[in-house]
Amino acid sequence: MKYSQTELRLNPLPRGFHLITENIKKAIPEISKIEVGFLNVFIKHTSASLTINENADPTVRVDFESHFNEMVPEDAPYYIHTYEGPDDMPAHIKASLLGNSVQIPITKGVLNLGTWQGIYLCEHRDNASARKLVLTAHGS
Repeated sequence: MKYSQTELRLNPLPRGFHLITENIKKAIPEISKIEVGFLNVFIKHTSASLTINENADPTVRVDFESHFNEMVPEDAPYYIHTYEGPDDMPAHIKASLLGNSVQIPITKGVLNLGTWQGIYLCEHRDNASARKLVLTAHGS
């Protein structure tokens, strides 16, 4: 079994849903040596998240942001954790709803994503810092 792990630092991105599939592929070229395995992508933050979804039509990303802002509004009167501004607690809730990791099969040295699938960094803060991802590939 082969294992490879690296940390990927992404520059600050604006609030929204951003395709990062190519960033990930470039950061861990060792997947090309894995015939059968998995890549786990983990984000080391509590106000951003990861998901896999439509990678072709950019309106999907706009609709995701619009829906999440309706579903988890800012300035809800019951929020107590607002130390970093009105987007603070909603960012944590959105991150919990989507999750902090995704796992993708590796088949014959490539990520085995569907034709229309891409990996998103979901940035839930208005003024986010750089984000760090841990990429762990394993297989044989």
